[in-house]
Amino acid sequence: MARKQLVTGPAYTKGLGGRIWSPGIRVGPWLFLSGITAVDYKTMKTVGAEAGTNMTVPKIDPAAQWRQVLSNIKDIVESAGGTMADVVMANVFVTDMQYYAHYQHIRGEFFEPPYPVCTAVAVRDLVHPDWILEIEAIAYIEGKT
Repeated sequence: MARKQLVTGPAYTKGLGGRIWSPGIRVGPWLFLSGITAVDYKTMKTVGAEAGTNMTVPKIDPAAQWRQVLSNIKDIVESAGGTMADVVMANVFVTDMQYYAHYQHIRGEFFEPPYPVCTAVAVRDLVHPDWILEIEAIAYIEGKT
C-alpha cells in the first residue's frame, strides 16, 4: 500500500495563519492539492488584493490572483517531480463568476491541451476576505513515485 507524503512548494514553511493544512498529499503517482489560493508564501500576503478601509472599498486584481494561484499550483506539482501537464483536474471556486472570465485567458499561460478537467463553482465566501478564488487540483505523475 502506498504511503501518504506531504508535498509543499519551495517557499511554503507552515500552515496559513496557523491553520492545520497540507498543500499537497502524494499517494503513489497521484498528487492531491488542497484548495490553493493567491497567497505569496514568501510574504504570506494575498497577491492581487488591497484591503479597503471604512472609507474605501477593497481593490481586487483578479488576473493577479489567478496567476498567483496557478503559480502556487505549479510550485507544488514541480516539488512532487511533475509538470503542469500532469494536472488532470483543476476545480475552481470563485466568489463572483465575473472573475471566472479572466481564468479562460490565463489558464492558457499555465496549461496546454488537453487541458485539465474543470468544474467552476460560485461560492458565497472563502476563508479569507481577500481571496476571490481557490483551485483544488489532482495530478498524475507517472513513473516518479
